[in-house]
Amino acid sequence: MRFVGVPQLLKKLFPRLIWDYNTGDKIVYITFDDGPIPESTPWTLKLLRDKNVKATFFCVGDNVRKYPEIYQQILNEGHAVGNHTHNHLRGFTNQTQSYVDNVRLAGQYINSKLFRPPYGMIKRSQARQLLKDYKIIMWDVLSQDYRQDISPESCYKAVLKNIKPGSIILFHNHIKSEKNMRYALPRLIDELKKQGYMFGICK
Repeated sequence: MRFVGVPQLLKKLFPRLIWDYNTGDKIVYITFDDGPIPESTPWTLKLLRDKNVKATFFCVGDNVRKYPEIYQQILNEGHAVGNHTHNHLRGFTNQTQSYVDNVRLAGQYINSKLFRPPYGMIKRSQARQLLKDYKIIMWDVLSQDYRQDISPESCYKAVLKNIKPGSIILFHNHIKSEKNMRYALPRLIDELKKQGYMFGICK
């Protein structure tokens, strides 16, 4: 997805997926995809600890297998976790059963009933099966921190512009996202606190 704010059409096409938590309360939900990895996740955890913010980490099962101590640190520090498939699969290019099996494999390492499809790509048939066991958590603000053609300041401003009460904000624990994420995230947290926002975890 190349847009920061999610079009209403997508939300209407997949109404059973959770795109935000718009209860009227001034709360936002910061989420991270693709970790845990040693190059990024410990830095993210330290920042969140220093800022006294909780977040939700959608973890790749194979990364949890490789770095169980970082995964445990996420849990120990009171953050929520979710399943992001075992091998970061694209839903559109994988058969439904093999995709669901990959999610279940990740579930052997990630104790959560939350799921987020990598790239935001999921077939209706895949969603139907997974909704039997998982809440599928999407987002309504995509940081695009992985893009190399935008500046860190542009990343920060685009995210801030699109946030509203109940927004689910997507950042990444990924090497290619580091420059933009490390610049935008602390500034975003500070600005949202000034505006009176609180921070929640996905449930």
